[in-house]
Amino acid sequence: MGHVQIKQRMKNGETVIGTWNSFPSPSVVNAIGCAGLDFVVIDCEHGPMNFETAENIVRAAEVKNMDTVIRVPANKDHFILRALDIGSHGVQVPHISTSGATSAVVNSAKYSPVGERGLSPFTRAGDYGVNSDNHIEQSNESTLIVLNVEGVEGLKNLSSICSVKGVDVVFIGPYDLSQSLGKPGDVENIEVISAIKQAVAVAKENNIACGSFARDEKYLDILLSSGVRYITYGVDSAVLTNAYCDLMSLFQSVRKK
Repeated sequence: MGHVQIKQRMKNGETVIGTWNSFPSPSVVNAIGCAGLDFVVIDCEHGPMNFETAENIVRAAEVKNMDTVIRVPANKDHFILRALDIGSHGVQVPHISTSGATSAVVNSAKYSPVGERGLSPFTRAGDYGVNSDNHIEQSNESTLIVLNVEGVEGLKNLSSICSVKGVDVVFIGPYDLSQSLGKPGDVENIEVISAIKQAVAVAKENNIACGSFARDEKYLDILLSSGVRYITYGVDSAVLTNAYCDLMSLFQSVRKK
């Protein structure tokens, strides 16, 4: 690819910005790429997305030099395998709370001798068998592994989770975290913010990045000031809906003049 992937950029200490893709539409992601975002998380956990559509979305993102991360439905080797075989630059795995679960992710995402990812060079990731001599080595080096740590148990085990070799990002889901802390939906609660800052510190100790989700400008500022370096801002469905809500408000306002 003609650009530096976000994995290397974060290793260089940079902060990267992406968004969530829930619409099963390559055109939507192609349009998002026109805005210059660094990456998009293709959501195969929630909503109607399937892997065939996700593959086309990966292509649409690459046209605009935007990295792709697929959030798989669960920590299962066949989900991780398929996400990577269709050419996604990385996987984001939900509901990780132990080092054992973390090791399973790495094992599924990396080829031998690092892991046990199933090998077929005849996929999009392997250029369909053409010029795939370095596929194993390159994939093991470049594949991005993001872990969603979404509850109190995961936070307690964060040091051991972050110490597993191969992990690139621990992603703290603020909404699930707020619920786990007994503050459902109150993502600005001091306990939630404190937990995110703690996660940033633990991740930094292990030379990996911490990620989280920003719903608005205020929360984006909170995350940036806390040291979060893998930021997902908004969801395509909400961005579109909000834009048309604003349009209708404008229409009603102008019509009343």
